[in-house]
Amino acid sequence: MIGSSVVSRTRSWTALGLMLGLLTTASPAALAADCPGHPDALGTSRTLVVDPREHPLIGTMQYRETLPLRDHEVVLTFDDGPLPKYSNQVLKILDDECIKATFFIIGSQAKANPEGVRKLVAAGHTVGTHSMDHPLTFDRMPVEKFEAEINGGIEWTSAAMTDPSKLAPFFRIPGLMRAEGVEHHLIARGIQVWSADFPADDWRHVSSDRVYQLAIQRLEAKGKGILLLHDIQARTVAALPKIIRDLKARGYRIVHVVPATADRPATPTNPVEWLLHPPTETTPIARWPAVPGFVFTQTKTLPAPSLADLNAQTEHQPLLPRRTMAQADVAATLPVPGRALFAIPEGSVEVLLSTTLSRRAATRLAMAAETPHAAKGKTARGKAAKPQARHTAHAAQAAPKHAAQAKTTAPRPTRLATSAKKRA
Repeated sequence: MIGSSVVSRTRSWTALGLMLGLLTTASPAALAADCPGHPDALGTSRTLVVDPREHPLIGTMQYRETLPLRDHEVVLTFDDGPLPKYSNQVLKILDDECIKATFFIIGSQAKANPEGVRKLVAAGHTVGTHSMDHPLTFDRMPVEKFEAEINGGIEWTSAAMTDPSKLAPFFRIPGLMRAEGVEHHLIARGIQVWSADFPADDWRHVSSDRVYQLAIQRLEAKGKGILLLHDIQARTVAALPKIIRDLKARGYRIVHVVPATADRPATPTNPVEWLLHPPTETTPIARWPAVPGFVFTQTKTLPAPSLADLNAQTEHQPLLPRRTMAQADVAATLPVPGRALFAIPEGSVEVLLSTTLSRRAATRLAMAAETPHAAKGKTARGKAAKPQARHTAHAAQAAPKHAAQAKTTAPRPTRLATSAKKRA
């Protein structure tokens, strides 16, 4: 009975999963597949709505997170347009396949060709910005310069649109020359920073076949992700049909990304879905979260305490511990030490002990001073005391010699004593 119930539960959960999968993927795919005149079109499998404030940095080429794509899902992105000669051809290829992509517009290009921007919006593509003039120095620009570049691209791209609200708060840094100052500036304005998961190197002087090979090889290596292309290159126009053909043959699906609005909430996701390869329970993680760049609205600081604030007033004195107050009173009543306290006589035992050669002589002097006191009560040892007296007298005679050696071999204590006398 237990085994049959487990089997029935497993089958029911499997059926439920299949139904949810059909509900989430079949209906958008059916709408995308409705491509007049192109029944075999790749289409757009689903639309992903993202909130730029929740996940501001995406693209594993530079950042930890990327778009929450499923396996074999691809987002096509194009930079540097619109340039009519090539951008119109790219637009036609995408339209024939009913594919929706994301375009990052240069402000100067939008200024020169506003009609190209309007065509992208009319075709249903997502339009972001890519600076005003595409400088490759964003990683070392001062604030006023990169801010002007960002604002110029947004201004001219939105001006080219019939409805400026169609401009998505998406930005890709030219050349992917990222810098924390630029990223913090964009994040503070609610603009999502896009990198990529893999490029096709179509900006380099390579053949269209090489662009196609790199796009497919790098996609296969990662299994999903954001593909970076350029709609201003002839090699991209030639490679794009081959890329789309292989995407269909290998079972890849196109995802269209749009920003969340008040009327269009973000697609529900889990945080782990924003990782290209989510970790498993068997994979140890040793990554500390990054410290956010806080923006402080107030710069007011408290004044530093002065000595007058530290128990200088009588009403504050009871706040001190008793031991502290007692120590303060003792320190105030201690007498000043006399100067003679620091004077060291030239021939003293302390000077002799400061040198290795004079330690024995100093020890003998100390013993000679103690010997007469010990000999008074011991008359029976008089004979034995005579040799000791001779030895002591000999040590006393030798003491001046050792003292003289101490002066020559140990100049430091002697100089300290002399300087102390002079100061006295």
